[in-house]
Amino acid sequence: VQLQASGGGFVQAGDSLRLSCATSGRTFSSYVMGWFRQVPGKEREFVAAISRSGSSIYYTDSVKGRFIISRDNAENTVTLQMNSLKPEDTAVYYCAADRSGGLFSTRVESYDYWGQGTQVTVSS
Repeated sequence: VQLQASGGGFVQAGDSLRLSCATSGRTFSSYVMGWFRQVPGKEREFVAAISRSGSSIYYTDSVKGRFIISRDNAENTVTLQMNSLKPEDTAVYYCAADRSGGLFSTRVESYDYWGQGTQVTVSS
């Protein structure tokens, strides 16, 4: 499985960005999908995850009410709509796929496939 993330950029605080992750293969609907982010010198952190059907969603507290994760199993894509962006959201964002069959996980170790990352920079 290959994941290709896109949509990052440089924005002002309060602006919005939409990240997309396109995946290859015919088993996209069998993966839990997640978004993580990482800043230099820090560990990669969980942002959001969505179950295989899309019926269950989980966010880290710092993005609740601002970010929306969604997926399109027909198009093999997962998106992260980021609204009301803050400077502390600045990071490289990664999409990831978990093939374990569980509901979803916030742990980096649970995810089997990763995209290459897309930079999001939010200026104050």
